[in-house]
Amino acid sequence: MIKHHPSDETLFRYANGSLESGPRIVVAVHVGACTACAERIAGFEALGGSLLHDIEPEDMEPGALDHVMAMIDTGEASRAKAAPANRLPRADVGIRLPEVLDDCGIGPWRWIGPGVRWSRVTLPDDDSANVMLLKVVAGRKLPEHTHAGYEYTHILKGAFSDARGRYGPGDLDEADDDVQHQPIVDKEGECICIAALEGQMKLSGFFGRLIQPLFGG
Repeated sequence: MIKHHPSDETLFRYANGSLESGPRIVVAVHVGACTACAERIAGFEALGGSLLHDIEPEDMEPGALDHVMAMIDTGEASRAKAAPANRLPRADVGIRLPEVLDDCGIGPWRWIGPGVRWSRVTLPDDDSANVMLLKVVAGRKLPEHTHAGYEYTHILKGAFSDARGRYGPGDLDEADDDVQHQPIVDKEGECICIAALEGQMKLSGFFGRLIQPLFGG
């Protein structure tokens, strides 16, 4: 059962397209597994549509519709032609990833510390987005950290806990700069999650400072 969800502000930003691409893909993974959040977003989108409906229409320039349709056709043809060449490499990370990640590049698992590996997730429309898969062995305690911005983490497999509670499959942890935590993975099995940063993560302790460059510090 999913217990932790994105905030209404995040869901609203997702619905209106203002959420950054990295957090957006993580929220999309969550929404694909969470009926409640999908319905919440549908409500926000309906509200936006209602507001647009109330706006007085204006006359279009002659030929404007034909021009827009021609641009759409040209863009779709270009994307279809370029798609095979632009397909991003995908490593086998050992689990079936959500369909929303099908067009993303998935890097191989890389060691970043005892019991902790990471895989770079490359978005097809924004290769600078700070998105990654994390795999942590059972019982491992992650470096204590806070954030200069927001961290969005969706759990794909396993679970972890911190002072705020336990996060299992389907849960999304949204942490801001007021949160300083040290997640601990359940002893029953490894934890795999997808995470995105909006800002930077600030790690504490010797090990944290050692791997800080991986997180943009």
